[in-house]
Amino acid sequence: MELGAGVGGLNVKSTTPCLTPSTHIKARNLYSSRAYSYASFRAHRSPICKASIKENSISAESVSKVNTMSAADYSMDVELSSLTALCPLDGRYWGKVKDLAPFMSEFGLIRFRVLVEIKWLLKLSQIPEIPEVPRFSAEAETYLQNLSDQFSMDDALEVKKIERVTNHDVKAVEYFLKQRCQSHPEISKVLEFFHFACTSEDINNLAHALMLKEALNKVILPVMDKLITAICNMATANASIPMLSRNSWAASPTTLGKEMAIFAYRLSRERKELSQTEILGKFAGAVGNYNAHLVAYPDVNWPQIAEEFVTSLGISFNPYVTQIEPHDYMARLFNSIIQFNNILVDFDRDVWGYISLGHFKQITKAGEIGSSTMPHKVNPIDFENSEGNCGIANGGLSHLSTKLPISRWQRDLTDSTVLRNMGVGLGHSLLAYKSALQGIAKLQVNEASLIADLDHSWEVLAEPIQTVMRRYGVPEPYEKLKELTRGRAVTRESIREFIERLDIPVEAKSQLLTLTPHTYVGAAVELAKNLDTITSLVNGANFL
Repeated sequence: MELGAGVGGLNVKSTTPCLTPSTHIKARNLYSSRAYSYASFRAHRSPICKASIKENSISAESVSKVNTMSAADYSMDVELSSLTALCPLDGRYWGKVKDLAPFMSEFGLIRFRVLVEIKWLLKLSQIPEIPEVPRFSAEAETYLQNLSDQFSMDDALEVKKIERVTNHDVKAVEYFLKQRCQSHPEISKVLEFFHFACTSEDINNLAHALMLKEALNKVILPVMDKLITAICNMATANASIPMLSRNSWAASPTTLGKEMAIFAYRLSRERKELSQTEILGKFAGAVGNYNAHLVAYPDVNWPQIAEEFVTSLGISFNPYVTQIEPHDYMARLFNSIIQFNNILVDFDRDVWGYISLGHFKQITKAGEIGSSTMPHKVNPIDFENSEGNCGIANGGLSHLSTKLPISRWQRDLTDSTVLRNMGVGLGHSLLAYKSALQGIAKLQVNEASLIADLDHSWEVLAEPIQTVMRRYGVPEPYEKLKELTRGRAVTRESIREFIERLDIPVEAKSQLLTLTPHTYVGAAVELAKNLDTITSLVNGANFL
């Protein structure tokens, strides 16, 4: 059978505001820009896949015809559900990533476009040099503000209906607003000042900036903080538990807490880097020169007006642009998330390894199955899911960060379709963070395994012994310890015997004799215990 022969004639009806670039919206809910209520943003999702197939019975003689059957032989009418979504973010994992939907979905993009268009009309009414748009009354301003604050799924569907005629998404927003305001006695007089002197990218770049800012501040950064806090707690709780280090071989002991502290500190630094990213916006017209603005109103200081407008939205102003904001800040922002995810993968793999060594046990849940054939198996599935989703996220975010800053001449449209996939990278990142948190919650330290590991690794004391020998001028200390330990079984007795024969001061010899693999941890305990102070200093900046 040819690939895809069984799914010909699909007619997919989306009912979900997706994180992936689906543009079909079909739900009835309100979403307030002031309250940012996730509860009000529930999607009506079909619980089943509705399908009918013409050829639903196969006789013995028809089997031979299967390979020659075409898509036309099948007809399916499938409604979007968790079973039919092409992207697992909108299907299997929807419950874990839906908090991003108010910001990163098609609905979110439309709503923020509406917000920018309305704010721009209000700004024009405040410019004395534009008498054609007089200052609005308080009632008119409230009417306009409510169009944004109370923007609903039905409103978004209306915009999409208009877009089917215009074949232009931003123009559809302009026409939607004109329709909503044509009956208002005051606003109806200035309808043509919606989208005044704007290129679509004036609206889009600010909408995308607001989408990212809200998604990061309200969803991504808080979950990053939970993850960092969970690893910090692992560090401080296990600060004094000794553990054998490994760098492909047994290495100088550390503590479990200190190794966790490393990840908490690294993640904290990247989280701070992300929170300090300056989100930029432009509002300079078709090619960034205010050409049309200055022809219409030559006496207005348009660069100043644009800066005031952009910064009023909580976005930093970029004065030097083409038709588009160059997206350099997006590249920097996505690269910060990529690096955060890389560090998390390093954590996931280390914890996976510690579980494999028996250093961690996993709390089991009644009814769960780890393997379809091995009843005893308890998978480290959460850390594997986290690692896998970090990889998928980084693949998408990497493309965004390398592609978006590149645009032919004053603008090509390759960024348009790419930007619709921001939610995919953020969604898989969010899923990775939540998976790691779920895995951490199941971990129990197996101190017996850690102790046994150290008990069989007395050779790690070769390092401090040869270092003390150097201090007191014993010749060839490294070579002597190499002869004692390399390729040989080293025990407590053989180490003590070696120390007893050393020609060093009695006090130094006594100190070495008290050392064990369990106590030879250096400053690891203090480093782990000081983590809270260090990470609080690192995370001075909380939000974008």
